[in-house]
Amino acid sequence: MFEGPSVAFVAAGIAVFVAAVLPKLLRNMPLSMPMVFLGAGMLAFTLMPGLPNPDPLQHGEFVTHLTEVCVIISLMGAGLALDRPVGLRRWSTTWRMLGLAMPLCIIGLTLLGLWFLGLGLGAALLVAAALAPTDPVLASEVQVGEPADEDEATEREDEIRFGLTSEAGLNDGLAFPFVYLAIAISFVGAAPSGWLGNWLAVDVLWRMVIGVLLGIGTGKLLGRLFFSARHESIRLSNHSEGFVALAATFLAYGVTELAEGYGFVAVFVCAVTIRAAERTHGFHRVMHSYVEQLERLMTVVILVLLGGAIARGLLAGIGWTEVLVALAFLLLVRPLAGWIGLARGKTGPRERIAIAFFGIRGIGSLYYLAFALGHGNFGAEAQELWAFVALVVAMSIVLHGATTAPVMNRLDRLRERRAVEKHGDEGQAPHTAI
Repeated sequence: MFEGPSVAFVAAGIAVFVAAVLPKLLRNMPLSMPMVFLGAGMLAFTLMPGLPNPDPLQHGEFVTHLTEVCVIISLMGAGLALDRPVGLRRWSTTWRMLGLAMPLCIIGLTLLGLWFLGLGLGAALLVAAALAPTDPVLASEVQVGEPADEDEATEREDEIRFGLTSEAGLNDGLAFPFVYLAIAISFVGAAPSGWLGNWLAVDVLWRMVIGVLLGIGTGKLLGRLFFSARHESIRLSNHSEGFVALAATFLAYGVTELAEGYGFVAVFVCAVTIRAAERTHGFHRVMHSYVEQLERLMTVVILVLLGGAIARGLLAGIGWTEVLVALAFLLLVRPLAGWIGLARGKTGPRERIAIAFFGIRGIGSLYYLAFALGHGNFGAEAQELWAFVALVVAMSIVLHGATTAPVMNRLDRLRERRAVEKHGDEGQAPHTAI
């Protein structure tokens, strides 16, 4: 007879091996690693009834911290991967998505929650705030690759991958004010007199400013330590110790959270600041590789547990209304908001469509919901909120996972052809709009 722990170790070993191999095998297929592990979790928890029920309502604190760690690790990887220096014009796609597309998504889904799902204002706003941000974890398949080193030219990210990476890096933190607003409404109601002043002063201004400042400060300090320390023994860029990226992640996040700022913002800003300290140094690639592998392992665990929760009845209360609202959000609200946000920008029409469509929901959405339910007063609506958010995340995994490889491969070929036609054999320009 096989012992339970022995089977678990075998399954874990197989899962880790598959996680290492799958991204390469599925690169050109209408299938993604998240799809595989979500399905594997559903299958495992269906065939093995002895496994404990991973109901997020019963394990809210565990879900909060597990998804929290996964998101901040992903944010560090996203910031380190960006070759393009920060600037108003260089990052114009990012600012448009953050300033226009995300608020439009929040407004649109809040209205859908009020009108069709029958949610209260606080609950509807929470769902919208949790699902509006592009996920930095599951969106990795449409994000930029590893950092360029000294032998490679910078600023060669195509606008689609750059836009989705930078958007995912910042909007997970910028959605937090709306999560806090939903929590406040759950306690004091919708009347602005009960929450407006404190929300603007603390949840918008203080937390955001502290997140940015401590992210910059931590990044500058660590960048100097990594690349410019006087003593060779502590100049870590010379020792290829990639796990220090994890130290940077936890340090930036922890210090900012102690100061009651937005740790998600601080981690991404810290990563971008470290990258700017010595932009083309190969140590960035070492750190990025480490956090990418760790992120992938944590993603596998979370997706298997999510699949298990779905198999054990997490979506039991879902009806056609919820399915139609989820489809409306994924296929209408986010694409339309993204198109409006990018209109008259520097993106070409195909790029605009791709960025608007690939607003992937995922681990960050699960974190926001778990956090808010642990701090708010949503009562009997908690089960309904978990069911709907899990539905949207699962549908996003399937929809975007099936379309990412075909769409991105086609756009890459079109971009290369346009670049050759425009610039001859010299290759791709820093940005060739399509």
